[in-house]
Amino acid sequence: MPEADVDVTGGATVTTVIPAGEPAGKILAERELQSRSGPETIVVVRDPEGALRDLSWAPEADTEVELVRADSEDGRSVIRHSCAHVLAQAVQDKFPEAKLGIGPPIANGFYYDFDVTEPFTPEDLKDLEKRMKKIIKAGQRFSRREYASLDEARAELAGEPYKLELVEDKGRADAGDSEGAEALADSEIMEVGAGALTAYDNLNPRTGEVIWSDLCRGPHTPTTKFIPAFTLTRSSAAYWRGDQSKAGLQRIYGTAWESTEAMDAYLDRLAEAEKRDHRRLGTELDLFSFPDEIGSGFPVFHPRGGIIRNEMEQHSLKRHLAAGYSLVNTPHMTKGDLFRKSQHLSWYAEGMFPPMIVDAEYDADGNETKPGQDYYVKPMNCPMHNLVFDSRGRSYRELPLRMFEFGTVYRYEKSGVIHGLTRARGFTQDDAHIYCTEEQMEGEIASVLSFIISLLRDYGLNDFYLELSTKDPEKYVGGDELWERATETLERVATNSGLELVPDPGGAAFYGPKISVQARDAIGRTWQMSTVQLDFNLPELFDLTYNAADGTKKRPVMIHRALFGSIERFFAVLLEHYAGLFPAWLAPVQVVGIPVADAHEKHLEDIIDELRGRGIRAELDTSDERMQKKIRNHTTGKVPFMLLAGDRDVEAGAVSFRFPDGTQLNGVSRNAAMDKIQHWVSSQRNDAPTAERL
Repeated sequence: MPEADVDVTGGATVTTVIPAGEPAGKILAERELQSRSGPETIVVVRDPEGALRDLSWAPEADTEVELVRADSEDGRSVIRHSCAHVLAQAVQDKFPEAKLGIGPPIANGFYYDFDVTEPFTPEDLKDLEKRMKKIIKAGQRFSRREYASLDEARAELAGEPYKLELVEDKGRADAGDSEGAEALADSEIMEVGAGALTAYDNLNPRTGEVIWSDLCRGPHTPTTKFIPAFTLTRSSAAYWRGDQSKAGLQRIYGTAWESTEAMDAYLDRLAEAEKRDHRRLGTELDLFSFPDEIGSGFPVFHPRGGIIRNEMEQHSLKRHLAAGYSLVNTPHMTKGDLFRKSQHLSWYAEGMFPPMIVDAEYDADGNETKPGQDYYVKPMNCPMHNLVFDSRGRSYRELPLRMFEFGTVYRYEKSGVIHGLTRARGFTQDDAHIYCTEEQMEGEIASVLSFIISLLRDYGLNDFYLELSTKDPEKYVGGDELWERATETLERVATNSGLELVPDPGGAAFYGPKISVQARDAIGRTWQMSTVQLDFNLPELFDLTYNAADGTKKRPVMIHRALFGSIERFFAVLLEHYAGLFPAWLAPVQVVGIPVADAHEKHLEDIIDELRGRGIRAELDTSDERMQKKIRNHTTGKVPFMLLAGDRDVEAGAVSFRFPDGTQLNGVSRNAAMDKIQHWVSSQRNDAPTAERL
């Protein structure tokens, strides 16, 4: 009988064969493939069909399985789901009247929803953590149990109304009811799924007594001791199954990891991310706000934020024009017929704001004599760009035609998902649509991808990978053959780029597959930046044609491309990436002059005036604050260059530099200082100036 490669800690996929009728955990222990603790601990196994199985699982026939370590993504998810069960047990121990909702693992953690009479307090969370630690220390066993029938599950769960609803949905789905199946399609519902209806009992490890149970399809760790590190992070209000029309619940969030070291590293990253939160920095640095009077999801940029945004746009515009793009401009709203033609109203209506009915006419008695027309604020720029292309006949000699626009669009996001600048209802895309021949298509996509990467590098992002989003079989237009060709082309270009390529099955827009450029920031977080979408369908819907070299009419291929995603979102990414200390070329205030005393103001004023004449954004601080307080203020304000002047500087015609990292460079002649600043800004360096770097 073959055995596994025993290098379990090497990071590669490791498999072994589990004999028929033998529990997987027993075989791993016998073959010394199971570590007692640490990241290499095996928490579950994966069967040949890809399903995760508890270590108590015994296959009916000899079966080769993959060992799933605690420090893998699947391993962490199992640990987190098991920790969610421990949380639910602790809650019902402290609050016996609490009713259970759902408790799934999520990215970097888990949550569990409860129906309780009062919201959870911070003191409650501390007490629940203590109870959870006792449960984990006790080493309770997770034991899987199948219900013999739906009636047995109904009887056992009679006091849990939310679990009963899931049981009923399971019964409807098993009976072939499509609505029942759809109700269980939410990936966060861990309680029920395909196959048998099951529960997990938490057993006393010595007596086998059932201490607590939960409806669940699993899998789970063998015991609670396989949860080495966890913490509860916060609580919030929630709705049953995310539906505002349903019962209000209380949700507790937590995180769990394969080791204390891994959790501490995550919590450190979380704390750093909180310090870098763009909403916080936007307020502290006076960059933007979200006035209630305007409405949720509509940002207002303040003067300093406006400068940064303008610099971002101007650099992007310069690069686009140099790359052969043509600048266009289109209105913010249009007749509804345009979005019927593009099929956005068929496939994207839920993401659009409701229509405005205008141009209706009425007689003196108020009777409508002419019906109004529906107008929509645009969620996309592409239909209008198609109209520009179709405004006159086009020749193959004009292709590829690259249209580019800073186009503001409006999308109806639910209030619960709006998040500062990264998820807004009104935002501006640096949007481009490229019309080319089929022969030009692959080369143009490769060129676009290269352009995107180079432009993102201009702003200081350097760590990328690609994601390929393919057809959603339930939501697409156009023929399968076109989709296959488009997908194969994108995959080939992405592979040839040399960047890592990650699949995203079913993630494409309805009109074509896409490549997404994912960028990692200064603290390792991933952000979706640019998207490149190949589209054979909109040119068909709009009957776009060009005159080919042989005199025939041919259909162009359309490439959708938004480089930043949106300017607002990219602004937020850069703000967090740089923790507010923008590169000098983007900084709203590039230089501030700080006199030691009033007598030194004139010396600095002349330098500041000359810097302004050279195009540098410079200010003189003449406030009544002491010099050290001014330095602290402008360091906190993230000004890249501070120029100080005292008696010696004035006498020598010089200045002293102070940098955000606290380093200082003294006695630099005024002309040399101005030249250094101007060179630093004009070269568009993305690192922060220091005494050593200058």
